[in-house]
Amino acid sequence: MTLDDVIGELRSGMTIGIGGWGSRRKPMALVRALAASAVSGLTVVSYGGPDVGLLVAAGKVRRLVTGFVSLDSIPLEPHFRRAREHALIELTELDEGMLHWGLLAAAHRLPFLPMRAGLGSDLLRVNRELRTVRSPYADGEEFVAVPAVPLDAAFVHMNRADAGGNGQYLGPDPYFDDLYCLAAQRAYLSCERIVPTAELLAAGPPQSLLINRAMVTGVVETPRGAHFTSCVPDYDRDEAFQARYAGSAGDPEAWRDFTAEFLSGTEADYQAAVARFTAASLAGRTGDGVTDGPRA
Repeated sequence: MTLDDVIGELRSGMTIGIGGWGSRRKPMALVRALAASAVSGLTVVSYGGPDVGLLVAAGKVRRLVTGFVSLDSIPLEPHFRRAREHALIELTELDEGMLHWGLLAAAHRLPFLPMRAGLGSDLLRVNRELRTVRSPYADGEEFVAVPAVPLDAAFVHMNRADAGGNGQYLGPDPYFDDLYCLAAQRAYLSCERIVPTAELLAAGPPQSLLINRAMVTGVVETPRGAHFTSCVPDYDRDEAFQARYAGSAGDPEAWRDFTAEFLSGTEADYQAAVARFTAASLAGRTGDGVTDGPRA
C-alpha cells in the first residue's frame, strides 16, 4: 500500500493505536499522513511520543489513552503539555502495565484482565470507570479489572517486512507492536525496506519476526519512516531535529514556520527538508570551528 491508501481507509472518530515507545520506532510517516488528512475526532492509544504531539497539534485528537507522552531525551512532549494545560483533549492516563494488559485483553477478545497494578493508587480515583474484581478462588484477592482497549486501526513500524505482511524488528526491544496489531480490526505496518521472505529468515532469530501476515491489513515501504524517532540499528533518534521540533512547539509563529518547512507537502518533501536541515546543521557545526547547536 501507499501512505495515502492507508489513510483513505480511516474515518473520523476511530480509535487508532500507535506502536513504538516514546521517541523510539514510531510509525511517523503514517502519523504525518494522518495529521495532514481530513480525519479528526480520534481516540489515540499510545505509549506516546511525537506521534501524539503531531496529532494533537493538528487538532486530530479527541481523547488520548496512554501511560506517558515523552520524547525520551526531552521528558514531556510539548504539544501534549499544552493540550493538557488548556484542557484541549480528554485523557485516560494508565499505569504502563495496565495499558499493556488492556491491549492484551483486546488481543485475546476478553472484556478485561485482572492485575494488581493500580491498587492503593490515585489511578482508581482519576479513572473512575475502572472497577475491581475479587478472585472466585480460595485466596479471595482483589484485583483491578483492566478493561480491554480494542482498536479500529493500528500503525506500527518495523525494520524489515515482506510483501505479505510479515514484519521484523532488528533493534533491542519489540515494544508492544504485536499487541497493537492483534487488538485492531485493521493493522498497517510501515517498514524501512520490503524484502523477500527468505531475507527476513536470514536477518535475525525467529523471535525477531514479531509481526506475522495474519495480523496485518497492509504494508507500506517508508525509508526513514520513523524519523525523527530512532529505528535502531538503521538509525538513531535525530536529536538535533527533535530539538528543533520541541523548540518550535512553544511558539505559534515558530510552529507555523516548522509546519510550512517540514509538514506542508508529501513524505518525500519531508525527507528532503530534513536532509537540508541536517546539512545546514552540519555546516554550522564545522564552519569556522564554531558550533551553532540545534536550531530552536
